Amino acid sequence: MLANYLIGLREGLEASLVVSILATFLVKSGHRDRLRLVWIGVGAAIAVAVGGWALLQFITSLTARSFTTQETIGGVMSIVAVGFVTWMIFWMRKASRSIARELRERMGQALEIGSRAIVLLAFLAVFREGIETAFIVYASAATATTATPFVGVLLGLGTAVVLGFAIYRGAVKVNLAVFFKWTGALLILVAAGIFAYGFHDLQEANILPGLQNLAFDISHVIPPDSWYGVLLKGIFNFNPAPTVIEAIAWLAYLVPVLVLYFRPVKFTPPPAVPADARTETARSTRTVQENP
Repeated sequence: MLANYLIGLREGLEASLVVSILATFLVKSGHRDRLRLVWIGVGAAIAVAVGGWALLQFITSLTARSFTTQETIGGVMSIVAVGFVTWMIFWMRKASRSIARELRERMGQALEIGSRAIVLLAFLAVFREGIETAFIVYASAATATTATPFVGVLLGLGTAVVLGFAIYRGAVKVNLAVFFKWTGALLILVAAGIFAYGFHDLQEANILPGLQNLAFDISHVIPPDSWYGVLLKGIFNFNPAPTVIEAIAWLAYLVPVLVLYFRPVKFTPPPAVPADARTETARSTRTVQENP
């Protein structure tokens, strides 16, 4: 539950902040009546993300009778999901300082184009977080036998919506740079466990060898059925008796990704805009009319 709560909280807060930026721009620029178009786009993005997750579950159910096929799909999807979440973490790390400015600029352009452009902008802005959430939750809950992981992600999304609304209303101040930095680091640990387990699935499907070759076995120190063993398994997919390939995959992902993640990022300041151009842009935004 905790791992999926973290996933839901981070992804949901990203989406909430995007919607908040778009809504604030529309309200402050005198286009409050266009807010419904943003909600249409957001609703469509959520529907597509839920549909994507349902499709993954459907494909899994079709292959449930074949253990080999099921483990193959589970392993491949775990590795693909890690690719998604890793890209998301690094994208947010790089774009965090400029995302608000870019969204406002795109919304200004969408207002000039018309209603469909506003809906499409809101859809694309939320779709990325939604589809990433669907993939990573599917992979992290692949071995679940109860609804606990899904309760966790729903609680995380609910918390994110509340926080996003509070930030929009100015009731809560959150250091978003610190929040995204450390939740990103935790998600890298979560992703490393999913990545390693994906290779374990491929071993169980007999696609990769070495299922019986263990790197180490500390089950006597961290029993899988102990409360802390269950906690580590649930959050980080920790295996006290990993195979050699599983351990190598975990290290091969975790070490370079963490090094790259904590490496200082050079931010390029946006180009200066002449005063007359800023004045003209502001005038165009104020006078824009909806194209039917």
